[in-house]
Amino acid sequence: MESFIPLVIFAVVFLSMAIKILNEYERGVVFRLGRFTKTKGPGMVFIIPFIDKLVKISLRTIATDVAPQDVITKDNVSIKVNAVIYFRVVDPERAIIQIEDYLYATLQLSQTTLRSIMGQSELDEILAERDKINAQLQAVIDSQTDAWGVKVSMVEVKHIDLPENMQRAMAKQAEAERERRSKVIRAEGEFQASAKLTEAAQVLEKHPVSIQLRFLQTLVEIAGDKSNTIVMPIPLDLLKGFLEKNGWFADKK
Repeated sequence: MESFIPLVIFAVVFLSMAIKILNEYERGVVFRLGRFTKTKGPGMVFIIPFIDKLVKISLRTIATDVAPQDVITKDNVSIKVNAVIYFRVVDPERAIIQIEDYLYATLQLSQTTLRSIMGQSELDEILAERDKINAQLQAVIDSQTDAWGVKVSMVEVKHIDLPENMQRAMAKQAEAERERRSKVIRAEGEFQASAKLTEAAQVLEKHPVSIQLRFLQTLVEIAGDKSNTIVMPIPLDLLKGFLEKNGWFADKK
């Protein structure tokens, strides 16, 4: 009976080395005597101990920061830019065989591509067309990592750090632009008001009595405030009949 104990121990050790459990998001790349055989998983997989070697790899999307990069734009402005990149392994075989460390390599490629793309763009384009820059970064990095079995799904520029003198210059530019718009709006308002006043003058010219009505309406509007003293000019037309009776407007012969 005691002779079977070593056999049982050997069997337990053998099975523990032969049976591997892979999660749903994992795959196992199997090498037999140093040569690639197949990709296994998920679930329970069997390998030959001491002959097969299984390398686990995750298929989940990885999000990692791209360290801030010092960049000189096309219009010679020095800025510091950082980003975040989202990628995942789509071909475990190539991710293990074609590249030593796909995570490190993808991150280094992202840094160099970020500097290159930003250096080819002007500052106004970087600030105003962020989506275009992100799409360009994603396309360039993904085309390079395809040979490694890595799919880059998205690249987002997180922050653009501008020099203080450039921030002050942009603030002055924005203030000048707002002042220009204010003057244009004020001028347009005065132009429209003058056009309406011209139309009103033409109407009043055809009907002189309406001038008196407008005058009386103005008096009603300002009479509500009792703290003001109102000096009211009286049109001579209203006193013409009275003055004629007293000989002020008598025709001289």
